Amino acid sequence: MDKVVAITGASSGMGLETAKLMAKAGLTVYGGARHLDKLRGITDVHSVKLDVTDTASKQHFVDTIMKEQGRIDILINSAGYGELGPVENISMATAHQQFETNFFGAAELAQLVLPIMRHQRGGRIVNISSVGGDIYSPLGAYYHASKAALQQWSDTLDLIRSVVVQPSGTRSTWGAVAREKIRQNVPNGSAYADLAELMTTTLADDAQGMSATSSDLAQVIFKAATDVIPKRRYFNAVRDRVTVFVARALPNIFRRRLQHSLE
Repeated sequence: MDKVVAITGASSGMGLETAKLMAKAGLTVYGGARHLDKLRGITDVHSVKLDVTDTASKQHFVDTIMKEQGRIDILINSAGYGELGPVENISMATAHQQFETNFFGAAELAQLVLPIMRHQRGGRIVNISSVGGDIYSPLGAYYHASKAALQQWSDTLDLIRSVVVQPSGTRSTWGAVAREKIRQNVPNGSAYADLAELMTTTLADDAQGMSATSSDLAQVIFKAATDVIPKRRYFNAVRDRVTVFVARALPNIFRRRLQHSLE
């Protein structure tokens, strides 16, 4: 496949695995990340320093690809993290940072590549959301809100061909970051201490719900990026699809199941 791919969040997790998989398949891959050390040893991936919360950095990322390749066929917005903690403890500055990374970073990159794709008369944007864009769980208010925003935005953008990948629990650096955010946002003696302990356990790499690997998700993202007739949503497992269906179509049942899991 003679296509040029731009991937954000490419230094770890599913972003890294997707970059390697696409390069192995023969695509020209540019991986953008704040920390490039994990990309430097991968000769088939062009690494470019990228901070998705910085406009100049995003412009440089796109300009570099266009200068060297003259086109961008696929944009994969993979950069993201989970800012977990009680709403009353998370500052508005921190909440803004969550949206800057998970939503506005993707939106501005799309704004930069859309004229390119329109000129090319073709292109695809793959937005990595989460089942968390449709469901909710304790301590995840801003994370869930940012992913829901990404999905609604992507569906509107879908007139050009924008699709959404919705992973569930994945054994990757995402879980480690989320657990650390809980520890940072729940101070000693907090009224939410027991809930924080429960959620930290739920997000452990060996927990039952954290069954997928970054390599599993890379396969899903690759399919979303290369399907001749793409679907609106991509899931890794049937269970993930069913969870989203229940949350949207049967919200009372979903809520009772969630409350039961917290007892």
